[in-house]
Amino acid sequence: MRALLSAYDRTGLVEFAKELASAGFELISTGGTANELKSAGLEITEVADVTGAPEILDGRVKTLHPRIHGGLLGKRSNPAHIEEMKQQGIEGIDVVVNNLYPFQQTIANPNATLDDALENIDIGGPAMTRAAAKNFPDVVIIVDPSDYERIGEMIVSDAGVSQDERRGLAAKAFQHVAAYDTLISAYLRESEATSEDKTALFPEEITFGWRRVAVPRYGENPHQAGGIYATPGETGGIVNARQLHGIDMSYLNYFDADAAWVAVNSFGVADKHCVAVVKHANPCGLAIDTDQAEAYRKAYAGDTMSAFGGIVGFNNIVTAETAIAMKGVLYDVIVALGYEPEALEILQKRRRTRVLEVALSDTPLLNVRNVTGGALVQQPDDIAEVAADWKVVTKKSPTEQQLADMAFAWKACQLVHSNAIVFAKDSMLKGMGAGQPNRAISVYLAGRAAGDDASGCVMASDAYFPFPDGIENAAKAGAVAVVQPGGSVKDGEVIEAADRLGLVMLFTGTRHFFH
Repeated sequence: MRALLSAYDRTGLVEFAKELASAGFELISTGGTANELKSAGLEITEVADVTGAPEILDGRVKTLHPRIHGGLLGKRSNPAHIEEMKQQGIEGIDVVVNNLYPFQQTIANPNATLDDALENIDIGGPAMTRAAAKNFPDVVIIVDPSDYERIGEMIVSDAGVSQDERRGLAAKAFQHVAAYDTLISAYLRESEATSEDKTALFPEEITFGWRRVAVPRYGENPHQAGGIYATPGETGGIVNARQLHGIDMSYLNYFDADAAWVAVNSFGVADKHCVAVVKHANPCGLAIDTDQAEAYRKAYAGDTMSAFGGIVGFNNIVTAETAIAMKGVLYDVIVALGYEPEALEILQKRRRTRVLEVALSDTPLLNVRNVTGGALVQQPDDIAEVAADWKVVTKKSPTEQQLADMAFAWKACQLVHSNAIVFAKDSMLKGMGAGQPNRAISVYLAGRAAGDDASGCVMASDAYFPFPDGIENAAKAGAVAVVQPGGSVKDGEVIEAADRLGLVMLFTGTRHFFH
């Protein structure tokens, strides 16, 4: 029996190799893996001694040889294979341990060059792993150190490693290589992110090499299973958050917490405090202020009833004053860049509330949504328009304060599910309408949520108004200004209604649906 060991991540490998050796396996290895195993007192056969050929091209070619791949791919149940292996002097390899060069770690270094990246693209490793996985009925392939103990016990047992177990290990190995290749492909496509040709972002074939980080008790509903996955190389964002307190995160906790985190970090107001209260992925409270506790109080006041059992997010480190201001309100999750020690001590008195410390993350290059038969893939929606470039289409022009409120409302509108309507005043969300098939109904709901506070508000709409009724509902609720994309065939009638009602209205020229 022979085992081929060649791994970059050698966690637990020496102990596993000793177990194989005690079970009578001849150990074959190469390079740094061989040196580490020899240093542990193990007897190792070098790959070069098996192949009769030295490593060449600075180690680029080591295991790519018939005496290695023939030993991996020869079917033990095929007499012709066995005879040919004997004629070629090829011995079978029964166990392979392999994981790949640190490509992800290499490109994570901001100083890494293209040559650095290319030199860390493993060739022999994936070929060896795939060969062993293809022939899994005869070869056990292990790519994950966490499998050593379990598989080791099976190997030395009388029963051995079952076919079902071998098949599962092979599937894991192919996925390991697929994720690795996905990472390389994404790196080589990076220059296409700035290409003027938008189709360059979408190759004919595309994969996403996500890595599982958690399995919650269930998915969106108790009868659905769910999993949480991280993007390779990404260390920020909700998926990679550090949980400082509270019970385990649920599937929907992740979903809603992400909505809160995106909301508070989407305004680009690092010199101010942004606070969002989210319920069912929609911000029911949102505010900006120079004082964090005040920003929280404003956000909470946006919808005190819906805030119960919701998610609250902060774009800065939570202070003790803010933690005290939150007293008496039940939140499922709190997300922030960090927490003052006293603030964390206060929040940890909440028995169930999950307290997450989240690092900033890169904007994903592509957003993916599954549909029947495939997936929809697009660039993220990024509001980059400047309010000064918007077009005033009514007889009345906005005041400086109204323009500032419209800029806030327009950004907030991007965070609300379509058809989205936002009422806002003084950098504070006063009411919103979301997910309605009729835009006029969204206006009515936003105005009703704002109540008496709707008086003097500005209103933002994520898409144009096809009829004047939405504008009429806004004025009836108390709005004094409207910002919307424009572009309806009935824009003239909508503008006429705004003038008749004494409203200010601006067109941005850009739609921001969020389904």
